Amino acid sequence: MTALKLVSLSASPHEPSKTTALLDAIVAQLAERLDVAERRVLMTEIGPELGRSLSRDGVGEKAADALDAVESADLLVVTTPTYRATYTGLFKHFFDFVHQDALVGTPVFLSAIGGNVSHSLSIDHQLRPLFSFFRAISLPVGVFAQNADFDGYTARADLLSTIRVAVDHALPILGATRVQVSP
Repeated sequence: MTALKLVSLSASPHEPSKTTALLDAIVAQLAERLDVAERRVLMTEIGPELGRSLSRDGVGEKAADALDAVESADLLVVTTPTYRATYTGLFKHFFDFVHQDALVGTPVFLSAIGGNVSHSLSIDHQLRPLFSFFRAISLPVGVFAQNADFDGYTARADLLSTIRVAVDHALPILGATRVQVSP
């Protein structure tokens, strides 16, 4: 069987970050249970050229490659810091350039991090609607983390347990997804 093309995207505006540490922990647990080939997209690497672009034709090579990777993913894992109860502006700007039919039937593992629990609804009130527009399959359990869930940039045991539960709920779906869209 061919490995799933897993594209992981960290919307953190800086590195190192707990956002990317959360992404690392999620991808590690998925890789323990599934045959995946990961392609990493970091907003820190594409953000400057992306932010200057008003259309997809205007993005630089790195951002274009990242967009192509996301659009061809078998499984997308996204994580974003939460500011003012929502994802980052560059994260939204990136998805403004994704073709509206590119993610139809693509499973998306949703995750976010915020300074405190008051941002936890950002997964259900911001991320799920965004990916519903694309007709992607938002996996049933998202993961929200707080700064307190980390020792430095290492996920603590409780967060790893939460991720494990989300992965457990995702596995049955990942075995039977990927819808073909007729033009």
